[in-house]
Amino acid sequence: MIDTNPTRPRPLSPAHCDSLFASSTGLARSAAVLAVAIAMCLPGCGVFGKGDVDRTAKMSPQEIYAEAKDEMNSGRYAAAVKLLTRLEARFPFGVWAQQAQLDTAYAYYKDNDRVQALVTIERFIRLYPTSDLLDYAYYLKGLVNFNEDQGLIAGLGGQDLSERDQRAARESFEAFRQVITRYPESRYADDSRARMAYLVNAMAGGEVHIARYYYVRGAYIAAINRAQGVVKQYQTSPAVEEALYIMVKGYEKLGLEQQRADSERILRTNFPDTQLFVRGLNLKERSWWEVWR
Repeated sequence: MIDTNPTRPRPLSPAHCDSLFASSTGLARSAAVLAVAIAMCLPGCGVFGKGDVDRTAKMSPQEIYAEAKDEMNSGRYAAAVKLLTRLEARFPFGVWAQQAQLDTAYAYYKDNDRVQALVTIERFIRLYPTSDLLDYAYYLKGLVNFNEDQGLIAGLGGQDLSERDQRAARESFEAFRQVITRYPESRYADDSRARMAYLVNAMAGGEVHIARYYYVRGAYIAAINRAQGVVKQYQTSPAVEEALYIMVKGYEKLGLEQQRADSERILRTNFPDTQLFVRGLNLKERSWWEVWR
């Protein structure tokens, strides 16, 4: 809902936010339907196409916003963006412009246009560095990249993960980190923390998968380097157990007995119940995210 006072609109609260991991509980209800892109329209030009009458010319900002909200609730995100763009063009200063930009970014996000969503969010952060809505802007940036990471995961199949980076996951993590460090009391802080925990495991699992990829192909030094990176960067992730075991096996293959012994000692100390020395690495093809489960 939005305040009836046009000088103080607050972010909308959408009915739901896509939840991408069932195990997380207590996730905050998804942030407001918010968003983006300023229009360079001449007065009188049509919002809905060349030659069309501008229906918003005599509408109040509340009316334009309410209609944009209806379009988004109906899944007509392109139409919502047009209305929000017009809202920002007519009321380019103050809270209406901020609300319109964030709602537009949200509409792009829901319409699976990651690039435009991120461009709009970055523009908002640049233009309004002291905005009361900045916590949501970072949160939405995290969501956009979080969903991109999930889309990548879902589509990997048997593709060679060693040729992919995890940029979206890292950018998502950094955006959520901004929320919890700069706005620890934000309504989005708890959800950001939960997603960060998920991303740590996901990124660590991806790195372990790459290490396994190299190990299977006899690139033992590359496998060890990847595994070491997991141990150093993701110390709280369960993927560390397999990373250490890959180091043990890699050093063994290279004939480096002292390094192998050191790695095994660390593995057994931190994971005394490990079964990896019994069952070994599962070298059968499997989904990469199963590595750290």
